[in-house]
Amino acid sequence: MATILIAEDEAHIRELIGLYLRNEGFAIEEAANGVEALAVVERTEIDLVILDIMMPRMDGWDLCRQLRGGERDIPILMVTAKGESGDKVKGFQLGTDDYLTKPFDPVELVLRVKAVLKRYRIASSQVIRLGSIVLNRRTFKVVRGEEELTLPLKEFELLFKLASHPGQIFTREQLIVQIWGMDYEGDDRTVDVHIRRLRVRFAAEKLHFRIETARSLGYRLVASR
Repeated sequence: MATILIAEDEAHIRELIGLYLRNEGFAIEEAANGVEALAVVERTEIDLVILDIMMPRMDGWDLCRQLRGGERDIPILMVTAKGESGDKVKGFQLGTDDYLTKPFDPVELVLRVKAVLKRYRIASSQVIRLGSIVLNRRTFKVVRGEEELTLPLKEFELLFKLASHPGQIFTREQLIVQIWGMDYEGDDRTVDVHIRRLRVRFAAEKLHFRIETARSLGYRLVASR
């Protein structure tokens, strides 16, 4: 049973979210601000954090930064009244996995929670299948049917990162840090070059997956069901 932390200063919204998630079998922890939320994360094994941006003492932006700067990789879903595109961009740049604007449908929130958790379960795997393509993170091999493909290491790591979180948007900055490292001094447009190469290399697999450009944000891999 997954444990969800709801960081929200409005008690009735915490109660509403908690009601729907408990009905789906989730365990719930609550916090009224970012400081309380961090304390919960330190003492409890949390599988996903639902956070509001506008909270006292520590807002959602700072909470997201703190969570992403920690040792544990915890999925984050922002639920907020801030619906402007700039706020969404900032949320994804800070590392949120999904973004839902108030007022929201509680049923949709539950579905998004389940989708984010599913992506993280996929991400913990070392082998990913995309149609006829199999990516093996242990051996860094790509197999298509009986054929073994050779990919440059950075192309493999980029494809594996995107495939590990299907549907999740990664900014160029996030991909540079996670694939090339903090000390990389080149142009972040190198991500665009590698994405183009992957699209050409796997053009025949478009029925099974595709790499989409999220305008003004970055890239995401969409896998066919």
